[in-house]
Amino acid sequence: MRLHSLNKALAALCLAAAGTPALAHGDTAPKHGGVVQVANEISFELVAGLDSSAMLYLEDHGQALDTAGFSGKLSVLSKDGVKTSAPLTPAGANALVARGLTLTAGAKAVAVITTPQNLTLALRFTLR
Repeated sequence: MRLHSLNKALAALCLAAAGTPALAHGDTAPKHGGVVQVANEISFELVAGLDSSAMLYLEDHGQALDTAGFSGKLSVLSKDGVKTSAPLTPAGANALVARGLTLTAGAKAVAVITTPQNLTLALRFTLR
C-alpha cells in the first residue's frame, strides 16, 4: 500500500514540474520605447535618438549593465535600401550611442558588440 502512495506522489510531482513554464533570462519588454533583443542573457534595447543618433540600452537580468569597455558598430538598412553605419560608444551608465544615424519604422539594424571580455555579439532588430 505504501508503494502505491509513493508512486502517486511521484506522478503528481512529475506533472507539476512538467507544467512549470520556462522563464527567459533577459527581459524583452522595452523600457525606453524601443525594440529589444536578448543575447548571452543580456537585453539590448535599440531606441531612436532625437538628434540623428541611436541609443542601445543594456540590462543584465533587469539590472542596468555598465557599458564601460564595450564597443561596437550599428548598421542600419532603411526601407528604401540605403545603408548607413556608425560606431557604438559608451554613453552613460548603461547605454551605447551611434551618432549620425536615423532610425525609421521598417528599417532593419544590426549591432555588433564587443564586450570588455572580448566576446562578440551580433543582434538583429526590425524597427516598428
